[in-house]
Amino acid sequence: MKIGVVGGSGLYAMAGLVGASPVTVETPFGAPSDAYIHGTIQEHEVYFLPRHGVGHRLMPSEINHRANVHGFKQLGVEVLISVSAVGSLREDFRPRDVVLPDQYVDRTKQSGSHTFFGNGLVAHVGFGDPTCSGLRAQLAQAIGRVLAGQGQGEQAPRLHVGGTYVCIEGPAFSTRAESNMYRTLGCELIGMTSLPEAKLCREAELCYQAIAMITDYDCWHAEAAAVTVEMVVGHMQANAQLAQAILCEAIGTGLQIDPDCSCRHALSAAIATDLATVDTATKAKLELLIGRYCKG
Repeated sequence: MKIGVVGGSGLYAMAGLVGASPVTVETPFGAPSDAYIHGTIQEHEVYFLPRHGVGHRLMPSEINHRANVHGFKQLGVEVLISVSAVGSLREDFRPRDVVLPDQYVDRTKQSGSHTFFGNGLVAHVGFGDPTCSGLRAQLAQAIGRVLAGQGQGEQAPRLHVGGTYVCIEGPAFSTRAESNMYRTLGCELIGMTSLPEAKLCREAELCYQAIAMITDYDCWHAEAAAVTVEMVVGHMQANAQLAQAILCEAIGTGLQIDPDCSCRHALSAAIATDLATVDTATKAKLELLIGRYCKG
């Protein structure tokens, strides 16, 4: 099983990849953020992509998520793990803690770029449970093993399994009023990139789970400094070794995904348009996603 990894702010490479080499992919949706880096971890095949590009060249709203996810699909990836820097909206979710979010709230304005469909072909995927529960459970076990090996001090990173991630468009961080509003909605995390990936992975029938690395308390916390780029990157760089250890442990010990996982059949009851009425160009553009539903 080929595994994809998307790296966020502060994670632009995977040190644990053996035989790493770049792979350039062209997609029907344009160019991905950068070249994919192909290699192995304990003989498991991995493709890594820095979502902001090497050197952090792309703003959240400039990331071509469709090309990124489609590129992974073209490469035969079946499971996509995302590593993201996030802000915390809860006191007990501390900077440098690790969270596996299981819900999202969408506050972006570019929903049209968060779907592969349109132009005469409509699909409505189920998104009530936006991440893969089976993948999340295995990542939680791997993260637990890594954190247990690092000691149990007062400031040691902790794992939180589950949580709601509110996705804003950026590039500016949120206002204090917005931050407090998201807290009243029951959100635990705030970020700018994971939700589009989750939506597109569901349409591409890939199992997806984000590993959220907390870097700050956004701007709601009266006693904590307001979030800055320096703060985010500083915490992510400090946590880069932890992120690498988590990925190596999770992938190296072998991820087992149920062939009948609902993520892998997300389009089976989602396509609303009669495919016989769809023009040839649109079908060709989406062949990788809908090809098995066009037969018969």
